[in-house]
Amino acid sequence: MHDYFRFFKDYGYRAFLWLYTEPQRLAAEWREHANRRSILMILFGGGAALILYMFSLAPPLDFPTGKLVSVPEGSTAAEVATLLQEQGVVRQKESFRAAVIILGRDKGVRAGDYLFKEPKDVISIARAITTGAYGLEPLRIRIPEGATTRSMAKLYAAQLQRFDAEKFLKKAQSDEGFLFPDTYFFLPNATEDTVITAMRQNFDSHIETLVGDITKSGRPLRDIVIMASILEKEAHNYTDRQMIAGVLWRRIKIEMALQVDAAFLYSLGYTTFDLTKADLANKDDPYNTYAHKGLPPGAIGSPSMSSMKAAVNPIDRGYLFYLADSTHTTHYSKTYEEHLRLKALYLGT
Repeated sequence: MHDYFRFFKDYGYRAFLWLYTEPQRLAAEWREHANRRSILMILFGGGAALILYMFSLAPPLDFPTGKLVSVPEGSTAAEVATLLQEQGVVRQKESFRAAVIILGRDKGVRAGDYLFKEPKDVISIARAITTGAYGLEPLRIRIPEGATTRSMAKLYAAQLQRFDAEKFLKKAQSDEGFLFPDTYFFLPNATEDTVITAMRQNFDSHIETLVGDITKSGRPLRDIVIMASILEKEAHNYTDRQMIAGVLWRRIKIEMALQVDAAFLYSLGYTTFDLTKADLANKDDPYNTYAHKGLPPGAIGSPSMSSMKAAVNPIDRGYLFYLADSTHTTHYSKTYEEHLRLKALYLGT
């Protein structure tokens, strides 16, 4: 009996301990294997998802950020998918078609110009094109007073992707001086026709306030605009513009050449300091106001309202000559002799 209890004490306890700990050990091993399987499955699934994203859903490396993407009117989802792949917007056209179907809008692509400020995945692209989220925001473009159609073309072409500078110059040739200088807001897909229409309408709107004065002056609007464009270059304040207008209208009245250097800047791109005797004698240049009497054939820029008002309301005090000194103060004279004296006094020539 004593030996029996000793046997139970030695082996029974071990058996009990084994029965108690073995299930826990087995459970721990199972959990460890299960965790390993889960981790492997997660890694495998994550890797597959990453590969799927990189090769099908992620934006292409050459995504056309900031460039217009045009979806033609009447295009099907399949046609748009091909177009987007060709333009580098999506990696695979099939991914776009699948995204459109998943979104439930396989028949709802919206035509128009789209602009994406940053690379987007195929789901975001599909959502934008099926809801008409064009991403177009007005661009602020300032056209300074005195700007020519040539300088305008450069300003617009630098920001408007559908703007054709050459077409603009051809279409706006007869509108020089009639495109009002102002701050404009155009969408990135604005064309040259849109720009010309907006600027001409702005001019017409502003000129309405001067219709009465223009009628009283007895001068045609085109002459007023040409004179105003000259005044824009010749003076910086309203009073001087009125005074110079008085001088130039008087010169025209007595059939004296205008002799305005600013016209050369328009026709030749020269400054006063670049002019040569050959330029002054060139009668083939219609903008040579030394060789030809009267106004030049067209405006030399887009005048401000200040210059327009001065051209309509000149101050005529009998002066025929003027010059500006180094401080931009303008001095007037009635005779050529007096003009030479003032020139020597203020300009040292």
